[in-house]
Amino acid sequence: MATIGWCKKQSKGIKLIEPNDNLCKEYLQTAEETLNVLRSIKGKSKVWLATTKYYCEYFAIYSLLMKIGLKCEIHDCSIAICRILEEMEVIPKGYTNRLEEDKKLRIDNQYYLKNREVPINYDDLVEFVLKTKDISTRLTQEQIKTIRDLVSSK
Repeated sequence: MATIGWCKKQSKGIKLIEPNDNLCKEYLQTAEETLNVLRSIKGKSKVWLATTKYYCEYFAIYSLLMKIGLKCEIHDCSIAICRILEEMEVIPKGYTNRLEEDKKLRIDNQYYLKNREVPINYDDLVEFVLKTKDISTRLTQEQIKTIRDLVSSK
């Protein structure tokens, strides 16, 4: 598990950028598109199911990072920010563990060809994306500042 302090020291780790509503919307749209792709590959490939499921969730969460103004190209670091958002009750409990588990499943199936089963609940994934979208619309400037200050202080 990556720490915020470690992530901030990495060249592709956590960087403060200007909050960006346009990129937030783009990543949410990409999450929705990825969900549609996931539906089309059901039963065809466990590698692509695991990869697509994870990226659907990841893009949704990354949209929040863009809204907040946190750029990060290391997935473990994005997940570390997710943990902070969960602790601050910005996102529901369980989102971080879900990302970690689905990232592990993706890596196992994609890189180690373990061919593990990929549990898919489309309604749950739609809810994940919609809930994240709702959170992004309700985030206040004060909350964004608090999150940015907390990440900066670690």
